[in-house]
Amino acid sequence: MVPPAGRGDPGLFTPASVTWQLHGDPMMWVAGIRALYLQALHPRAVRGVTQNSDFRRDAWGRLLRTADFVGTTTYGTTEAAERAGARVRKIHGMLTATDPDSGERYGVDEPELLLWVHCAEIDSYLHVLRRSGVPLTDAQADRYIAEHRAAARLVGLDPETVPAGRAELAAYFDRVRPHLAAGPEAREVDDFLLRPPVHPLLVPARALLWRRVALLAYAALPPYAHELYGRPAPAPAAVTRRLRATGALLRRIPARLRWQLPPKHILRAMARLGPDARPAPARLRP
Repeated sequence: MVPPAGRGDPGLFTPASVTWQLHGDPMMWVAGIRALYLQALHPRAVRGVTQNSDFRRDAWGRLLRTADFVGTTTYGTTEAAERAGARVRKIHGMLTATDPDSGERYGVDEPELLLWVHCAEIDSYLHVLRRSGVPLTDAQADRYIAEHRAAARLVGLDPETVPAGRAELAAYFDRVRPHLAAGPEAREVDDFLLRPPVHPLLVPARALLWRRVALLAYAALPPYAHELYGRPAPAPAAVTRRLRATGALLRRIPARLRWQLPPKHILRAMARLGPDARPAPARLRP
């Protein structure tokens, strides 16, 4: 699993990690949308987005930049990952948001907000991949969460303050839940995710494809999120069936074809490290 000496820098996670094997799965896109839905329920965190960017006009660019960051930190060299983290920290350090009720101005790089964004992402990636059929033991799931303390450090968090397993992650969400709400900003994100701006000629495709993906991501949220948004979801068993069916369909697309999409993080990692670096969850040790 670990490339021989001299074959190149394996990066922050390395091919021996759970993260390396999971992040090449096509259901990561559904998981990423679920993360956006979840992140928007933290009023202070979502204001950091809505008050500092016109995400409606540059929505696709924002989504692609997030995907690029995840791809770089997962499959890029250590230097590339550190550089990406430094860039994110610099940008966050310059941004502030304002509480419309109290007038309080705060930095978007507050540890509380960074931790929420981190945990919502990791929970979403893990939840969607496992529920859609990726075979992962509880021990491997714990390893995955622990591995992402390294990613948390890149965005400015103290790794010791970040959950390192399923129990700690669940306890974190229990602590934060009383502070969550579907405020105006969350409603704006919800509306955008259901109807993102596209060229008029692409509106039928948005209704046929994107909306189904967004609704599936929404359905995969925890029940308390559905309650906050006030929009019901199908029964959990039905959602699981849809996630498994979608995962099975997307995984039929040849991986090398999927990985051809720019910026080709996985193919570049395999060229750097050799064919044994190819992501495959079946390679994970127990």
